Amino acid sequence: MHKSKVMIVDDHAMIRHGIAMLINMEADMEVSCEAGDGPEAIEVLQKNAPIDILLLDVSLKTVSGLEIIKTIRSMYPSLPVLFISMHDESVYAERALRSGARGYVMKQEPRNILIAAIREVLEGNIFISKSIQDQVLKRIATRGYDQEATVSALTPSEFEIFHLIGLGYNTHEISNLLSRSMKTIETHRFNIRTKLKLKDTGDLIRYATKWFTDQK
Repeated sequence: MHKSKVMIVDDHAMIRHGIAMLINMEADMEVSCEAGDGPEAIEVLQKNAPIDILLLDVSLKTVSGLEIIKTIRSMYPSLPVLFISMHDESVYAERALRSGARGYVMKQEPRNILIAAIREVLEGNIFISKSIQDQVLKRIATRGYDQEATVSALTPSEFEIFHLIGLGYNTHEISNLLSRSMKTIETHRFNIRTKLKLKDTGDLIRYATKWFTDQK
């Protein structure tokens, strides 16, 4: 039987190992290579291509998975990408699909959901949960155009930090969570405030909290 070749990109070795074990238990797929961050992913992909599907974490050290996918798609436009993430699907799934991914699945999902998602994407389809499909369509139909256009102007890294601000994390905590410097986080916060036309940190926190609450 032909086995589909899977590549995993996640900055936690234990998570990569766990996902690889699940995939390698299947008769029709196997993990052929792994990487821990964006730059390494490009290098490993170049050495091991072709592969059949790439599992990509949204939150990587140094750069967001939503940014590295741009490079990957420019190099390998036909390679299907399935995002795996700890982030709430209702917030990130639509943005992931806009980036060119073929699906989005949360790491907390049962094993059978991940395997089903991989197979669905390998068959040329898009995978997001039914509940999220309904939420995405509802938001498209009801949200204010101006607000969404403004938030869409944020880069993937800015959006990730915007999300964490909305969850109540401060600069130091975000720096630790994303393994990025305080200076980098502060720069992103400033750029977010500028793009959203917010005058201070308090306005940013209130805006982010309300925006992500409204996505639920």
